[in-house]
Amino acid sequence: MSDSTYRGAKATALNPSLKWLLIGAVWLWFAILILGPALALAGTAVKGGLLPFWNAVTSADARRSFGLTLWVTLVATVLNTLFGLGFAIVLVRQKFWGRTLVDGVVDLPFAVSPIVAGLMLVLVYGPKGWIGRWLEAGGFRVVYSWPSLVLATTFVTVPFVVREIVPVLREFGIDQEEVSRTLGAGRWRTFFRVTLPSIRWGLAYGVTLTVARSLGEFGALLVVSGNILGRTQTATLFIHDGIESFHPESAYAASVVLAGISIILLMGMETLRRRVAAREEAVAE
Repeated sequence: MSDSTYRGAKATALNPSLKWLLIGAVWLWFAILILGPALALAGTAVKGGLLPFWNAVTSADARRSFGLTLWVTLVATVLNTLFGLGFAIVLVRQKFWGRTLVDGVVDLPFAVSPIVAGLMLVLVYGPKGWIGRWLEAGGFRVVYSWPSLVLATTFVTVPFVVREIVPVLREFGIDQEEVSRTLGAGRWRTFFRVTLPSIRWGLAYGVTLTVARSLGEFGALLVVSGNILGRTQTATLFIHDGIESFHPESAYAASVVLAGISIILLMGMETLRRRVAAREEAVAE
């Protein structure tokens, strides 16, 4: 260690007040934006007792909306996992005209409001849309039916898998893949034996974020679904109806369930990653 580096490290170690000030600021910010509202929501949801909470989340309308949400989330996650994985590999490994433009456009769902995204889909796939008019003429409805839910959810979650995998692929490089091919492995064997293990955590985080975001999508679904009870009403639309109809108890309960699932997913993924990393370090030693 150089003298300048040692002095810098020593200076930082001798200033614990700044360390605790920064930690306190982070916790305060976390409490104001996340922890406080989350606890308030959970407390309000169970204010009347666990039985009313349970009845609210197991009612027929709630069960249908949760079931539809889980189904749409599953389909959107599978589509975006396959698309995101292929897209990231092409974006990093291949050179083609317009790659910079495509790399930027993939972040469009981050930049536009979900409601705007819903309007875009209606203009294309609605009854009078560019493609929707032809599909409806053939007896296949997209908007105000279940395909619109899948389209909207897939659209708003497109970037997650791509953005988690791309930096990992760039850091990994191509050396090990070229060695694998030199030793006689085909493209698919190289992918499953070399590439996929190297990007597994990026892929896992992308899938986790996709699931969490899909569960909580609202704006785009509100525009394209029609919010038809029992047919196109997802959990977030069920929550919206509960607030609008002045029956917030069911809305609070459903919100706690959705938030709880997302928190468990994210914390579970981080815990699993840490345990696997610790196990790999122990084996390496």
